Amino acid sequence: MPTFTLLQNPNVIKKLFYIILFCTSSFFHAQQNEEFISVKKYFDYQRFMLNSEFKKKFDNEDNTFQKLNIKKDFSEFMGKLDSIQNTVLIGTLIKVKNREDLANTMHKNFRQVFADNPSIKELEEVAQYPGGFNILRKQVADLFYTEAILPDQVVIRTEVMFVVEKDGTISSVHAIGDHFAFNRQAEIAMYLLPEKFSPAIINGTAVRYRFRLPLAMNFE
Repeated sequence: MPTFTLLQNPNVIKKLFYIILFCTSSFFHAQQNEEFISVKKYFDYQRFMLNSEFKKKFDNEDNTFQKLNIKKDFSEFMGKLDSIQNTVLIGTLIKVKNREDLANTMHKNFRQVFADNPSIKELEEVAQYPGGFNILRKQVADLFYTEAILPDQVVIRTEVMFVVEKDGTISSVHAIGDHFAFNRQAEIAMYLLPEKFSPAIINGTAVRYRFRLPLAMNFE
């Protein structure tokens, strides 16, 4: 069973990039997150229904051997459902990233906004996830679909960059690492986070805020 950790970096705050808000609707980014959440809600409901049916069948069966077969069938069904959900989430990720890339290219000054903003020195409030770093770490780990990873090394690492929008949703999630499947699952897990961040504040105004988040998985 692989173990999953967020690599804690004491200098992580210093590595954050602060960027100003440009004219993109907050609803656009909230919609991105909702697409992922909707997929998860649908499959969670399917799991609930399957669990109810298998439990009913299991409880009504008196034969011990048949009970074991029912448990085996249940495990196989759930595994297949997880795989199907992951396929749908990958499709959603591709669609969302294509849409975000298109939106970014529509803002011709997109790269310039990133380049011209490192001079901001004072930040009244940093963007934070409800419950703090430990809750974020646990939720990312719980949402990570490890079955999609075929490890070619003991420890796989990536660095996830994402933007916390002024409404607390996240966008522009991009993982950089040597393992493509691990990167993709990290991006999906970030979009599936159930809570919003509290936005960063400068001069009393919510601003966009870019994070770098190192992740690692141990397959020993």
